Amino acid sequence: MLSTRRDLLPDDIATELTRLQDRVPPFSSVEARKTIEKAYGKSVTEVFQRFETDPMASASMAQVHAAQLWNGKEVVVKVLRPGIEKTISQDVELMYLMANLLQRYWKEARRLRPLDVVAEYEKTIFDELDMMREAANASQIRRNFEANPTLYVPEIYWDYTHPNVIVMERIYGVPVGDIPRLRELGVNFKRLGELGVEIFFTQVFRHNFFHADMHPGNIFIDPSNPDDPQYIAVDFGIVGTLSPADKRYLAENFYAFFQRDYKRVAELHVESGWLRLLLVWMNLNRRFARCASRFSICRLKTSLLGNFCYACSRLHGVLIWKCSHNWFCCKKPC
Repeated sequence: MLSTRRDLLPDDIATELTRLQDRVPPFSSVEARKTIEKAYGKSVTEVFQRFETDPMASASMAQVHAAQLWNGKEVVVKVLRPGIEKTISQDVELMYLMANLLQRYWKEARRLRPLDVVAEYEKTIFDELDMMREAANASQIRRNFEANPTLYVPEIYWDYTHPNVIVMERIYGVPVGDIPRLRELGVNFKRLGELGVEIFFTQVFRHNFFHADMHPGNIFIDPSNPDDPQYIAVDFGIVGTLSPADKRYLAENFYAFFQRDYKRVAELHVESGWLRLLLVWMNLNRRFARCASRFSICRLKTSLLGNFCYACSRLHGVLIWKCSHNWFCCKKPC
């Protein structure tokens, strides 16, 4: 989570954390082959015409190998790290320990609710370990965008997918974080930004089923048409949905924020239950306006609304982590 928030961390720490997205030291290719052969009950050479030993990318929970099926299709094989469940369980126990200490001794804990955050994280991370669930999520979003060329989702090959192995169509694109390469290819950044916002809003408000882990390691750009580029998304282990009430709340906040109607933003925070006490409207309105003035509406950044909400939350002890209705998941791409 923190690897995507350069606005909150020093550059050197944020850069190091981004390595968790796709540059973690890989596990042995022998282990990968064993996992695959155990899942299929046959040798790797029986399943794949070609299987590349060196991984294309290696993340904290799985790594990806290029391969070719016997029918000639180019694919990628995502293999879960052996023993990752035990490692995560130990880490979550440590997180609960720290959350309990924060809950007991930190005055900000009442607002941030660290135990609820850890509980939501625990559910999300263990769901992410199920490759069958990820395959289903990817297939659903692919269906949602079948008639919409702004986002491409690789095809899942279900006959080769198991709880700890997933096989999907191989895609070719430029990582969204490789700005120099995108500039070199002449990609229209204005159009790219517009499409990014459109894709996010479409997933949240129209489909109500959204990719909730869209860090730069999971997003690629097809630059074949630089003036109208296409996004490509991978890794659908974390998705989110919103209740009708939360969708309306989020939409009204966006609208009020872009209209600079800070009184309405204040009202929405109270109506939603984010503020526990009845506040003086004009005073709150002025404070929201002061926070908003620090953020330029002219330049849409991934973290713009998140930064604004966080700054506003500090005014009166607003609860910024609302763990019900997948708000924890929703906050990441906002």
